[in-house]
Amino acid sequence: MTKRAGLPQPTRPLPRDPAGELADRAYGALALRLLLGALFIAHLYWKFAVLPGGLGACWAGLERSGYPAVVPAYVLSAELAGALLLIPGVLTRYAALYAMPMMAGASQFWLIRNGFYFTHAGAELPLVWLALLGLQVVLGDGPLALAPSPKLRMLRPA
Repeated sequence: MTKRAGLPQPTRPLPRDPAGELADRAYGALALRLLLGALFIAHLYWKFAVLPGGLGACWAGLERSGYPAVVPAYVLSAELAGALLLIPGVLTRYAALYAMPMMAGASQFWLIRNGFYFTHAGAELPLVWLALLGLQVVLGDGPLALAPSPKLRMLRPA
């Protein structure tokens, strides 16, 4: 409290970060960005190099399941965006947001076929990916981003 003309006036306290928690959160966003990017790279490697029949088999499998051709194209573009944009920190929020519908769709795809649990190739893992992508959208780029995303003003108190 400060005194002006004899009356106490409230002052806005300065934000204190004695333990460096804000820096820790920023580096957490960086670690999440690197983790998600590496997972997207690993998943693309599997589709191109490990899966028998490669990308064509994956694409044909989605079409056989009744999805229109735009769905496998979107899936590939979302995975490429995650692999190429998240690690260097290029518009991280937008890259993560772009991949979220793909993970929601993957969750639904595996849920109706195999149930929830990961041990039965269910929806559990895609839901974890979806949650991690959502966290990345909220946390932002973290340090060392090449092209930082705009700040999310709707999440800040006025």
